Amino acid sequence: MSGTSSVFPERIELTGEGLVLRDWSEADLAAMPDLFDHPDIAYWTPIVSPFGEAAARARLDRDRQLRAEGRSILLAITVDGRAPLGEVMLRRVPEGAEIGYAVGPAHRGQGLAARAVRVMAGYAFGQLGVGQVILELEAENAASVAVATKTGFRLLDVPLIEGEEKGRPFALQTWGLLSPRTVSGRLRRASFVGASRSR
Repeated sequence: MSGTSSVFPERIELTGEGLVLRDWSEADLAAMPDLFDHPDIAYWTPIVSPFGEAAARARLDRDRQLRAEGRSILLAITVDGRAPLGEVMLRRVPEGAEIGYAVGPAHRGQGLAARAVRVMAGYAFGQLGVGQVILELEAENAASVAVATKTGFRLLDVPLIEGEEKGRPFALQTWGLLSPRTVSGRLRRASFVGASRSR
């Protein structure tokens, strides 16, 4: 959707899986450092480190800019629409949409990441009409690999994405999840081809 300036609505709230995914607000700025200023998040994600008040302000401003440009959205993960427990991201990519996430250290072990990924994938398939959602993650990141497998993603046979960030090299695997529409379409085509060959 290159060239599209309004892919995403100005306000978004998604519910499902016992979660409310909502827009970040000014009121959340004070809570963001407790969620994101952690060695695990600094190591496995591109979120800046250290993460203080200035980083929170910059992240909120950047989120609003990228949404206005139709490139990505960042939503707070909550259970009731109130206190943020983490974040889930959706970005438009040539393959369809990419999802990313980070859960605050104090809120892990509740399946929040997997639940948020399922809700966001549902939004990508249902509202954006994408055919595939991807996750890009490092094979050594066992927690993220577990989220990918738990939510039905499959490791794709594509080259690793290699680079360097925060002074360390990384190699990202790409995991994919096809929309139910795409899967059923493929099954229908396979069934049709199979029937014609059997005649």
